[in-house]
Amino acid sequence: MAANNHSAVMEFILQGFSENPQLRGALFALFFLLYLTALAGNSLILIAICLNRPLHTPMYFFLTNLAIIDIICTSTVLPKLLENLVDKDSTISYRGCLTQLFFMTWVLGAELLLLAVMSYDRYVAICQPLHYHTQMSRPHCALLAFSVWFVSGVNISVHTGLIAQLTFCGPNKIHHFLCEIPTLLMLACSPTNVNNVMSITSDVFLAVVNFFFTMASYTLIIASILRIRSAEGKRRAFSTCSSHLLVVCVYYSTVIYTYLLPGSGSSMENGKVVAVMYTAVSPTLNPLIYTLRNRDVKVALRRVLPKFSK
Repeated sequence: MAANNHSAVMEFILQGFSENPQLRGALFALFFLLYLTALAGNSLILIAICLNRPLHTPMYFFLTNLAIIDIICTSTVLPKLLENLVDKDSTISYRGCLTQLFFMTWVLGAELLLLAVMSYDRYVAICQPLHYHTQMSRPHCALLAFSVWFVSGVNISVHTGLIAQLTFCGPNKIHHFLCEIPTLLMLACSPTNVNNVMSITSDVFLAVVNFFFTMASYTLIIASILRIRSAEGKRRAFSTCSSHLLVVCVYYSTVIYTYLLPGSGSSMENGKVVAVMYTAVSPTLNPLIYTLRNRDVKVALRRVLPKFSK
C-alpha cells in the first residue's frame, strides 16, 4: 500500500452531498444521530445476548456477528463523513482511502455471506427440526462464522492488493463520500482489466449466488410453514424468522437497486443514496427490527438495562 512506490497521488478529494453550509449542518446532525443510534443499538444487542444464557443459541450467535459487522461498517464510514461535513477540505489520504475501502468492503461482503448462513439456520430449524442440534452444533456454527469472515477477508485482500499496484497520476476527486472499488478504478492511470474481472467475479459470488441461496432457503421455509395446519403453529414458525427476513429485504433492496441504477448522470447521486442506506440506515434499523419483533431480545434488554441504571 505504499503511496510513494505506486502512486503520484498522495490524497483524494471526497465529494460530499452539498456545499450549502445550512444543508451540511443538517446532514451532520442526521448522520451523527444515525451513528449514535447504530452504535447504541448494536452494542445493546451484543450485551443482551452475551449476558443472557437463554440467548446462547445459533440464531443469536449469528446475530452478534451481524451486530459486530454493523458497528465496524458505520465506524469505518461515518466518522470520516462527519469530519468532511464540518471541514470544507474534504480530503482523505491514499493510505486512509485504501484502509476505508478494505474494512468497509470486508464487512459488507461478510454481511452478504452471514445473511445466507442465517437463512440456512432458519431453514434447518423450521424444515429439519429433528436434525437442528446436530447440524447447528457449536463447532459447526463457529466454523460457519469463521468462514464468513475469512472468505470475505480473502476477497477484499485480493482487491486491495490489486488496487495498491495501480498508478494514480491524474485526477484525484472521488465523486462519492467514501472510497469504493469502482470509484477508485475510474481514477487509475494504469490498466484495470484484472481489477474489473475480479470485481465481477466477487460480485457474482457474494451478491448473486448468496441472494439466490437466501431466497431458495426462504422459499422452502415458507412452503414448510404453509403446510402447518394450525394457525398458532404457523404464527410461531413465522415469528422465528420474520425479523431476519425483514433484515434481508432491507439489505438486498439496496443491493438490487445498485445493479438497476440507470446509466445517466444522476447515477452518481443515486449511488450516494444507496451507500447511505447500507452504511448508515441499515445498521441503524437492524437492532430496531430485532428488538421490536423479537420477544426474547426485548426480555433480555429489560434485564440488562436495570443493571446499567444501577
